[in-house]
Amino acid sequence: MQVTATPSPITPQPPNLAITTANLLEVFAEFLNIDVGAGDAASDTLNTYRRQVQQFVDWCDRQKIYPAQVTKDDIKHYRRWMVEKKKFKPATIALKLSVVKRFYQAAVEQGLIPINPAAGVKPPKEKRDPAERISYLEKAEVEQFLEAIPQDGTLKAARDKALLAIMTLEGPRTVELHRANISDLVRQGGNIGIRVEGKRNIRVVPLTPDIAGLVMIYLEARKESGETLKPSSPLFIAVGNRAGGQRISRRGIRLIVDYYLQETALKQTPGRTISAHSLRHTAGTLALRSGAELRQVQDLLGHADPRTTCIYAHIADRWLNNPALKLGIKI
Repeated sequence: MQVTATPSPITPQPPNLAITTANLLEVFAEFLNIDVGAGDAASDTLNTYRRQVQQFVDWCDRQKIYPAQVTKDDIKHYRRWMVEKKKFKPATIALKLSVVKRFYQAAVEQGLIPINPAAGVKPPKEKRDPAERISYLEKAEVEQFLEAIPQDGTLKAARDKALLAIMTLEGPRTVELHRANISDLVRQGGNIGIRVEGKRNIRVVPLTPDIAGLVMIYLEARKESGETLKPSSPLFIAVGNRAGGQRISRRGIRLIVDYYLQETALKQTPGRTISAHSLRHTAGTLALRSGAELRQVQDLLGHADPRTTCIYAHIADRWLNNPALKLGIKI
């Protein structure tokens, strides 16, 4: 009897569905809402992610590449484009590649694509000294900077004095002061601080008695102008323009800083440019130089990694303890 071999069963194949860019973006949008920042990411962070992904999608369009069919080599070509054509710095490229990697990881987790083409593609190494990008004011320059604010009793002057003193001596980020409300003022005994929301945490910035006094003067000036202060009112407001009384923008804070830097000729000096973020560096550098402990400064600035704070210690140590100074050789 002839035995006929039973054919092995054929595994049914799923229909060949084309994965569109819209599918990828929809999955990424869901990822942003649910996963980034454990579902509590700031709107600025979400907007940054969207912009970076849109830039990548636009690049794919110009290269006539479907994002769903991108390969690892395509990601490397994208990296090369950022290096050679856009002249982005390594830190910027690292951010953009990180977002693209998350873009595809979201698609992998939802079963749209089998592998993440951006996995393992590293950004160029930073060739600069990490301390080189730290610009700050010296103590005498801080005094000059703060003295430039007029003492004319106006609401604007009171706001500027409180705002810039906090930024220069306490070091919060611009976005943290932009977000702060009246309700974020914290009293502990006779002390006053500001509860700020940083990149990954919420902390209280302790104000010195002098700075706390400036904040109280500023808030009193707002009351005298006819404003009713509510817990939900922004801590720092715009004054003297169409946005008067509204929450001051991050750009508005930067413009105030730049105005006084220009007034004191501190904005641009040979080999140094000072920005609003430089005031944060100023607080960290001068605190360590004055004898504050590394852990104290890390807590003040809200650094998650103590190695970030160590950069300020390295700056102070580099100049004060330069081995060449110990040689005793006169030139």
